[in-house]
This record gives sequence, structure tokens and C-alpha cells, in this order.
Amino acid sequence: MAETGSRLRKQLESANFDPQNYVKQLSQQSDGDRDLQEHRQKIQSLADETAQNLKKNVYKNYRQFIETAKEISYLESEMYQLSHILTEQKSIMESITQALLSTDKDETAKEMLAAFPKETEEVKQRTLTTLLEKVEGCKNIMEAPGRYLVYNGDLFEYDADNMSQIQKVHAFLMNDCLLIATWLANRRGTVKYKYNALYDLESFAVVNVKDNPPMKDMFKILMFPDSRIFQAENSKIKKEWLEILEETKKNKVAKDRHKKEEEVPTSPVRPEVSMNPFDEDEPLDSEELVDLSPEWIQELPEDLDVCIAQRDFEGAVDLLDKLNEFLKDQPVTPRVKELRGKVDERVRQLTEVLVFELSPDRSLRGGPKATRRAVSQLIRLGQSTKACELFLRNRAAAVQTAIRQLRIEGATLLYIQKLCNIFFTSLLETAREFETDFAGNTGCYSAFVVWSRSAMKMFVDAFSKQVFDSKESLSTAAECVKFASEHCRQLSEIGLDLTFIMQSLLVKDIKASLLSQKDVIIEATKHRNSEEMWRRMNLMTPEALAKLKDEMRSCGVSTFEQYTGDDCWVNLSYTVVAFTKQMMAFLEEGLKLYFPELHMVFLESLREIILVAVQHVDYSLRCEQESEKKAFILQNASFLHETVLPVVERRFEEGVGKPAKQLQDLRKSSRQVRVNPDSTMSVV
Repeated sequence: MAETGSRLRKQLESANFDPQNYVKQLSQQSDGDRDLQEHRQKIQSLADETAQNLKKNVYKNYRQFIETAKEISYLESEMYQLSHILTEQKSIMESITQALLSTDKDETAKEMLAAFPKETEEVKQRTLTTLLEKVEGCKNIMEAPGRYLVYNGDLFEYDADNMSQIQKVHAFLMNDCLLIATWLANRRGTVKYKYNALYDLESFAVVNVKDNPPMKDMFKILMFPDSRIFQAENSKIKKEWLEILEETKKNKVAKDRHKKEEEVPTSPVRPEVSMNPFDEDEPLDSEELVDLSPEWIQELPEDLDVCIAQRDFEGAVDLLDKLNEFLKDQPVTPRVKELRGKVDERVRQLTEVLVFELSPDRSLRGGPKATRRAVSQLIRLGQSTKACELFLRNRAAAVQTAIRQLRIEGATLLYIQKLCNIFFTSLLETAREFETDFAGNTGCYSAFVVWSRSAMKMFVDAFSKQVFDSKESLSTAAECVKFASEHCRQLSEIGLDLTFIMQSLLVKDIKASLLSQKDVIIEATKHRNSEEMWRRMNLMTPEALAKLKDEMRSCGVSTFEQYTGDDCWVNLSYTVVAFTKQMMAFLEEGLKLYFPELHMVFLESLREIILVAVQHVDYSLRCEQESEKKAFILQNASFLHETVLPVVERRFEEGVGKPAKQLQDLRKSSRQVRVNPDSTMSVV
């Protein structure tokens, strides 16, 4: 059968497979309907197997698909930035070429501009002022001197992801910036628009969007890492926008270049030579001492742009370190200041990219080691405080996401085990990575301690919600707290002890749980006391008796054997035995939850529970008239005072580390019941 399936698979997978010929041959070779049905089942099973294999491959590579999609989006943003840089370079080259070829034309334009400067500028500014009066929230636009309107018009903005129309806008193109204003639905007087955004001409690139009906007459404005898409009314207006935007950007570049050329520093006046031999020689101009002619310095700003665009963060920081080392002992001259200004702008861009790398919006997979590259470069840039803040914010988001994605299981203890494994493993990895990244920045360690406290609060919130808010039993809560405490103590391996913080955050819930369980035990004991007949227990079967002996032995009552009689009888009351089991279980669970802040609450709870049983025995002795029953009550009282209470005191001292004075005083004061059972004095 397997060989037949393999042969059929090869036949269907062959490059020369012809379905029509295959069906024709199959019909001729088959003996009847049954053969066709069997062959159909074979093909169907092969199709199901192929579909299952495809599904497995998709699941196998699902995470790679997601990561690839994210990397594609990151590469797209980087391509936008690269396109922006290339567009700027192209415009600069075209401006230089045009300036070299049309010197006479520039001089003529300067003469015309000098002849009619005021009229042209006043008219343009008056037009801009009139239009901006219709825009709400842009009074400061006119504060920039020399700003005037170049072009304006209505556009429709579209979503870059799903190409759905967002809103209608009005764009104002000025000689140095682009203003986007949205239409107001409720107009007030002459105001028609509301301020939306203002972009410097050097901060964005304009890209034509190819027509794809019904999406046509569109163009895109790229501002790394974002972009906006606008649609003009028709192709003519779109062409005008593209041409005028490009021309305005070129004019601004040329104007800025002319300004730099005109700002030529004047040569210093040569001082007269003094004939006074006592005059000191003046130092030479410091600018002559700084040589900025090396090729790597001249190309440094452009090299930094390339490194940032290619995400070569280490190379960019290496260039900055090299420059700082070169200028370390050099005087600060105007040329050095100009170079510093260009470099500082690149440092700002590099910092923004590194900050984005550490933002929680990026993929949180890979653990804390995935942040090492960006953190180390920020530290090298002298921004260790910001690196520390962003690193801890990134890890907090990762921990929160991991806790939120944790599936809530039906068994509380199973969920808490998974929660502790995820949280404390993440905390341990974060601490080790922090110690590696910030080894030379001891001032950041206090920030990590503060972050650890906030992370622990996040953990305790999830822990309490599942354990205490859902009203789990005290035994389940004790196991969960014990498991979390063991994980917390493991952090001491790296010198981080958060046990006290976790206990202080849990003390309120644990205290409420202890008091609630105490009330339950007291109510159950009182209910059993009300039905007490003071009769011996008959367990009916030897197995039940053996089970009770094991339970008492596990509770620490090793002398229980002397209270068992013939066959399956126990020479104790059911009420006293049930109380002993419940009391010892409460003691063991309380010791698992114990820490110093709960000492008095735990001790008082034990005292109140014991007092209920002692009072009942005291009252029964004083009220019982039959000598046989009174002797049986005395035997139960002896079991409580001589066996149970000493075991409670010893176990409490072993678990806490100090004796329980209140329990000792209670046992001593209750001895008078055994010494003088006819006394009318109460233990209360």
C-alpha cells in the first residue's frame, strides 16, 4: 500500500503530468465503480497528507514569517530614510550644477530682487497673513522673518496601510516649510481650518505614487520613520504640487548655500610691531593651529549618515570617538564649532534610532541580550542614564507581556509554578544582563533596585489575584507562597534579595487568609462541641484505624498508640480527634506562610483556636454528673494537655525559632481542670 501511494505521489508530482490523459487511462484500466472509488480514496488520502504537511510547515516557520514581516517593515522605514538622503543629495548636486552654469543668471536675479525687494516680500507676506487668519492655532507661523507663501490647495489624506481615506486637508507651502491644516466641521467666523502639522523642507522627501485605479493622483511625503499620502483633485494639480515642492526645496538649499558663502570671516588686523622690549608677544590665531583638512574629517558627517542608514551603530560611535580623540586638546575655533554642529545633529539622529531600538514597540523576543547592542552604544555616547531607563522599561514590558500571555490553568498551584518560573527566570536574566552592560556605571544600580521592586509588585498583583482573590484554601495558598519564596531566595545568588519586598506586599492578603481560616476552624469546633456525646470512636475497620494512626503520626502525635483500644476502638472523643487534626493542619500551613510581621497574628489565632477546645472540656467536666463519663472526659483532657499542646508548642518553636509564651501560659492555666475537675472556676 505504501509503495502504491509513493508511486501515485511521484506520478502526480511529475512535471509532465496531464490530468486529462491520467483520468482517461484510469477509466480504461478500471473494472468498475469500485476501482474508481478506491482510487479516489487514495488520491483523497494523499491530498489530506499533503495538506497536513503544508500545515506543519506553516506552523514550523510561523515565527520566522512573523519576524520576517517585522524585518520587512523595518527595512521599509530604512529605505524611506535612504530615499530621503538620496533625494537631498540629488537636489544639492543639481543646485551646484545650476549655480556653476548660470552665474550671470544669478547676478541678474540678485539685481531684480534688489530693485523690488520690499514690494514682492510685502505682497507675499500679506497674502500669507490673510490665509493663515483662516487657520486655528498657528499664530506663531509668521514670527519667522522672511517667510512667505509659495503655493496652497486642498488635498485628501489616505492611510498608508490600508489606503482608506482619512480626512480632507489644506496644505500651505512656504519658502522654508510645509503646513498641513485639517478642515473644521463647525466653522467659527472666518476660521476654516485647524493646525495639524508643520514640516521643515529639509526634513522630508517627496515621492510620486504610481496610479493604481481607483487610487490615482497621489504623492507621498516621507518623514523617517513615518510617511503620509495625499491625493490631489486631478493629475494637473498633482503635477503642480510635485514640481513646486521640488523647486522650493532647491531654492531653499541654494539660499542657504549663498548665505554661507556671504558669511566669509574677515581677516584679523595685523597689530603694529611694538618697539617696547618689555611688551609680551601675543599668541598666534588659534584657528591656524587646528588642521581640519584630513579627508576622513571632511567626509565624517556623510559617513555618519551612511552608518546610521545601514544600522552600523558601532561604526558610527567609533567615528565619533575618533573625532573626540582628535579634538581633545585642540582649541575651539569657528570651524571646529561648525563641525561640532554638524556632528551633534548626527549624534541626535543616532540617539533617536538607538532609543527606537530599545522601545517596547519593537519585538520583545530574544530576551535581555537582544538589547545589548543598543545599550552599549548609548553608554559609549555618554548617555548611560537614558540607556538604563530604556533597558529597564523594555524589560518591564517584556515581563508584563509574558505574565499577560500566561494561560490560566484550572489548578492554581500549576499556574503559580509557571508564573514563578517565568517571572523569576526573567528577573535573573535581566539582572545578569544589567550587570554585564552597566558594569562600569555603579550609579545605575539603584535604578535597577527600584525597577526590581516595581517588577515584584507586578508579580504579586498577578499572584494575589489568582491565589487570594479566588478564595483558595489555606493549604493551597501556603504551597503557593512557599514555592514563590523558594524562587525568591534563589536571587541571592547574584546578590539580590527581594524576599522582604515580596513579604511586605503579601502580608495583608496572608493575614486576611489566616484570620479567615481561624474563624472557619472555630465555627467548625463549636458546631462539633454542640453535638458532643462523649463517646469512644469506633472506626469499624482495621484499615480506618491504621489510617488514623498514620495521620496522627504525621501530625507529630507519636504517643497516639496508647489511646487505641481493642479491635477498632479509640479511647478518645470524635470531637477531640477532629480538633487535633484540624489544629495541626492549621499549624503546619501557618508555618509555611510565616514571617516576622505575622508573628502575633499567627500566635493569637492558635491561642483562640486552642481556647475553644479547652473551654469546652472545662465546661463538660463541671456539668457532667456521671462518674464514668467524667473519667472519659478527663482522659480526653489529658490527651489535649499532655500530648497535643506540647506538640503544638514544640513545632511552633522549631518553625519560628522562639518559644510561644502565650501557648505555654494557656497550658499551665488549664492544668487546674485536671488537678481539680470539681472546681467551678473557668479557664477563660
